[in-house]
Amino acid sequence: MAYRRFNQTFHHGLNAVLLLALLMPKLGLADTLIGEVVAVTDGDSITVVTEGVQYKIRLSGIDAPERHQAYGLQSKQSLFDLVGQQTVKITYQKYDKYNRILGKVYLDGLDINLAQIKSGSAWHYRYYQKEQNVEDRALYAQAAALAKKHQLGLWKDENPIAPWDFRKTWH
Repeated sequence: MAYRRFNQTFHHGLNAVLLLALLMPKLGLADTLIGEVVAVTDGDSITVVTEGVQYKIRLSGIDAPERHQAYGLQSKQSLFDLVGQQTVKITYQKYDKYNRILGKVYLDGLDINLAQIKSGSAWHYRYYQKEQNVEDRALYAQAAALAKKHQLGLWKDENPIAPWDFRKTWH
């Protein structure tokens, strides 16, 4: 009898754990990674090392000019100036189609993704804005509008080409 009660309790607990695991992405729980930036690929991608393991990180909520695109090298330099050889914290919930961590990068509490937008080094990637929380969505949109209004960075061009449009024509 005691075994049967234990067995039922165990299975109820196991079911609760499985249900929680299924619901976790929907609850918005994020993983965290802390590591040193060892490479900046472009204005929205870095490589971080922690405990001897390298991780490719794609900054979420933004899209930076491609390296072969106008302002691409400046965007990469901007990101390097912000985080190069620094220890950063990344919060994330998913990977992109290239198996990179898709995350929000912080340095000393500063949202680096947002900093790239504010300086005119990246666009707010509105196509994926529904994946952002409401606060970030508003902050990123406002920062993009201000950078454009003040013609910062890539907005100095009369008609800058968004990276998602550039990628369609370049290849």
